Amino acid sequence: MMNVIWRNCICCLRQRKVPSRCQSGYHPVAPLGSRILTDPARVFEHNMWDHMQWSKEEEEEARKKVEENSAVQVILEKQVKYESEASKYWDTFYKIHKNKFFKNRNWLLREFPEILPIDQKIEENVEELSWDHVKTNAADCFSGKQEQKKHLKKNGLSDGQSQLRSDFSNLEAEEARKELQKTEVFPGSNATFRILEVGCGAGSSVFPILNTLQNLPESFLYCCDFASRAVELVKAHSSYRASQCSAFVHDICEDGLPYPFPDGILDVVLLVFVLSSIHPDRMQGVVSRLSKLLKPGGMLLFRDYGRYDKTQLRFKKGHCLSENFYVRGDGTRAYFFTKGEVHHMFHKAGLYEKQNLVDHRLQVNRKKQVKMHRVWVQGKFQKPLKWTQNFSNL
Repeated sequence: MMNVIWRNCICCLRQRKVPSRCQSGYHPVAPLGSRILTDPARVFEHNMWDHMQWSKEEEEEARKKVEENSAVQVILEKQVKYESEASKYWDTFYKIHKNKFFKNRNWLLREFPEILPIDQKIEENVEELSWDHVKTNAADCFSGKQEQKKHLKKNGLSDGQSQLRSDFSNLEAEEARKELQKTEVFPGSNATFRILEVGCGAGSSVFPILNTLQNLPESFLYCCDFASRAVELVKAHSSYRASQCSAFVHDICEDGLPYPFPDGILDVVLLVFVLSSIHPDRMQGVVSRLSKLLKPGGMLLFRDYGRYDKTQLRFKKGHCLSENFYVRGDGTRAYFFTKGEVHHMFHKAGLYEKQNLVDHRLQVNRKKQVKMHRVWVQGKFQKPLKWTQNFSNL
């Protein structure tokens, strides 16, 4: 029996198909840039160097700075205020800076080509599951089958009868979902490729994406922010097109708030330098909710502050809210992640890790002859295809 299940698992792996844009084996050799510092004497020739490795001394110095600036924490009363009035602080930020603070993220398409439906051809053998993963699922499947047969025998049903009922029920649910999407009208309901940017701000990601989408009329971009002033700035921009973009106010921490589109329809969710501004206790709920918006095979693209980034090291005593979580002078907040924390959150949300890395760069102020370490965490996480979630039906 075990051999039969094992063969079925291998067969499914070989036969299933997925858009090639979601493959994990096509990462470029230097996904985060190719400006490598080989001669330390040339360090001030450029503003930024890629793939920088820290010495043990540099890492120890960074650890000590964090230990020092975390020694005094903000009193609880003020912490509550920063949490309850978070949208107000960001509204004030955009009132002051408008759309002039953040530069357009023209690097997005280089780092995240999955944002666009570059190649929607169907290819085989693309889901990279390890043999250990397959063996585990096969074993789980075998165990589950035995339990299922005991239950069926107790209730007087044959395995075939139960499978027919299950298949019929699943088919009805899937057809109902498809029909609902066909009949329900919402912004972007006619699109075949849909993207959501969470925490869009004044549009530093929105407009580089929209400029590319103008040649892809069947694609649609949603963007949201909980600062109403930020959304107003996006809608007032000369490049904003309501025919291909829907900007709306939304607090992603409020799980009960509906989105202006159904669950399970997004090809891509973009989460760039947003999660770090959310209280750590609420991060998992945010990631899990966003996972529900993706269609099977959809991608969640993540980039945010990493532990010991220069931003964290520059905080003064009295600005620490909790471990690795700080408040700026304007009331906005920032958390600094490790690769392991990111893996745990997205894995717990049911997403399959395609990429998860720490991006170490060296930023240089050539005028002042100053060197600063930048640390970011970047990840690509895919929602499993339905077959990966249903080994028990084999």
